[in-house]
Amino acid sequence: MGVNTAKRCTVAVLAMLAGTGIWAGCSHRAAEVQSAQVTEAPLDPADAAIDPARWGKLYPIHYQQWKLTSEPTPAGLSKYKRGYDVGEERRDKLDEYPFLALLYNGWGFGAEYNEPRGHYYMVQDQLEVDPGRIKAGGACLTCKTPYAPKLAKEMGPAYFPTPYKDVLARLPKANQTLGVACIDCHDNKGMALRISRGFTLGKALREIGLDESKLSREQKRTFVCAQCHVTYMIPKDKEMHSTDVVFPWAGSREGHITIENIIKQIKSSPANLEWTQAVTGFKLGFVRHPEYEFYSNQSPHYLEGVTCADCHMPMMTSNNEELTDHRIMSPLKGSMSTCAACHSETPQQLRQKVIAIQDRFIDRYLKTGYAVATDAKLFEMANKARAAGKQLDNDLYAMAREHYEQAFYRLIFLGAENSTGFHNPAEATRVIEDASSHAAGADMHLRQLLAKAGERVPEKIDLELSKYTNNRGTKKLQFKREHEILPPTLVK
Repeated sequence: MGVNTAKRCTVAVLAMLAGTGIWAGCSHRAAEVQSAQVTEAPLDPADAAIDPARWGKLYPIHYQQWKLTSEPTPAGLSKYKRGYDVGEERRDKLDEYPFLALLYNGWGFGAEYNEPRGHYYMVQDQLEVDPGRIKAGGACLTCKTPYAPKLAKEMGPAYFPTPYKDVLARLPKANQTLGVACIDCHDNKGMALRISRGFTLGKALREIGLDESKLSREQKRTFVCAQCHVTYMIPKDKEMHSTDVVFPWAGSREGHITIENIIKQIKSSPANLEWTQAVTGFKLGFVRHPEYEFYSNQSPHYLEGVTCADCHMPMMTSNNEELTDHRIMSPLKGSMSTCAACHSETPQQLRQKVIAIQDRFIDRYLKTGYAVATDAKLFEMANKARAAGKQLDNDLYAMAREHYEQAFYRLIFLGAENSTGFHNPAEATRVIEDASSHAAGADMHLRQLLAKAGERVPEKIDLELSKYTNNRGTKKLQFKREHEILPPTLVK
């Protein structure tokens, strides 16, 4: 049974299937309809309450599921996302992909880039990571604390540049480390889904021609997640103080936010260049966890009307009550039952299919990552030659830099997206192949430029990775080779 079944099922059939407990068609839709009818009741867990414990008095099962986001996820089920599994050591992407330590050197992400834990730890993870990661100030709390809308309203423009811990100190002491909470996603009178971050997502929706007040419930089942699972820019003033949090969606439309347009928005203003890459000396922007942009860009599941909640919050039964699972995590970390709602393969077959897609992506991603890192070292060589008095061809340098930046942004777009290519396999292939092509273009121009300047360029460039992977940040972190992700063809 294919994904198209989702569109053909009727509520009557779904209700019958759900009642028998059989996973067939898309039976979670029936329970979803029933749940939607129930949750419109005028229940109010204390007006504007932010603390989830207060909501838990009315919705105890949901609350207990939310609390499970503080627990490690099952081990051995996901091949590439093991950073908070039972019995596993936390993973740092700089150990998993050493070329990132070179490319991010000079930036907080180049010191420590841990795989996140569950939603419960969103603020706590920031407090524990290298302090270079929160230099942008209050802007860094925008997706992390449920108090962010309140802070932005009360503080106005000062919210963004005020030092992170100064902004955090404004919160009730008991809830300063509170991660995403009920009020981030639900109206506190009736539990309807809502957009809580009008000051970020609301603005971005207008850029793509949507009005947040007119979104359907099905749209909200994705856009509520898109309040945080998106990329964004933190524009800077002349003193490099944060001035805003902006989603780079201008010029795009719903269902078609491309990496090409994201790059165009980043490069549209010097204010969007947030950091200086140490190896090249270039001021660059950044791309952060663009799950919404990647998934919604005409992926197979998106085209079938599958929402984020359908896969990451499947229907469950607890104490004879049907609800969406609020222990939000990858289906790979669970039984794959949500996939079985629309696919006829066994959970094990589906798991193998997902991992095969991810294996193909990782193979291309690693090759391209090391190619982009090689370009960075060639720029380092060219910059040293210029400093030593060699004349460089400015046109070749400019062409190489444009190719390099196009490759770099594509690479980090895919690396920061959390599905290891699965959310949109065809788009992952297209983008990584374009990144590889741009990396090759930069390599060609740089070698021509260096040869023309009289520099001898070895065929294989020493990336000197230990310079970047060891003694990182204030913690002086050392490279953990056992965590490095190798090409799937080399893993027995």
